[in-house]
Amino acid sequence: MQEKPRGQLDLLLLAVLRPSSAHGYAIVEALSERSHGVCEFPEGTVYPALRKLEREGLVASKWDRDSARKRRAYRLTQAGGAALARKTDDWTRLTRGVNAVLAR
Repeated sequence: MQEKPRGQLDLLLLAVLRPSSAHGYAIVEALSERSHGVCEFPEGTVYPALRKLEREGLVASKWDRDSARKRRAYRLTQAGGAALARKTDDWTRLTRGVNAVLAR
C-alpha cells in the first residue's frame, strides 16, 4: 500500500494551479495524472482545501459560466505564488534530509 503525501496537499494544489486556472475536478485529475496515480485525493478532500487556500488569499476563484454547468475556477494569486516557492523550498530540504537518512 502506498502512502499519500500527508500534509503536502496545499503545496500540490498550488503547484497544479501554477500554470493556469482550473476547476476543482480538473485539479483532482491533474494531481492524479501528474503524480502517476500517487497523489489521488477525493473531491471531498480537495474542495475544502481549496476553500481554505482561498480564505488565506493564496488562491482566488470565480464562477465559470462558459460551460454547460456552472462551476468554480481557481487560480493562483501573487501571494499563492510566493507561498508555493516557500513550500517548494521546504519540501526540497525535507526530502534531501530524508534521502540522506535512508542512504545510510
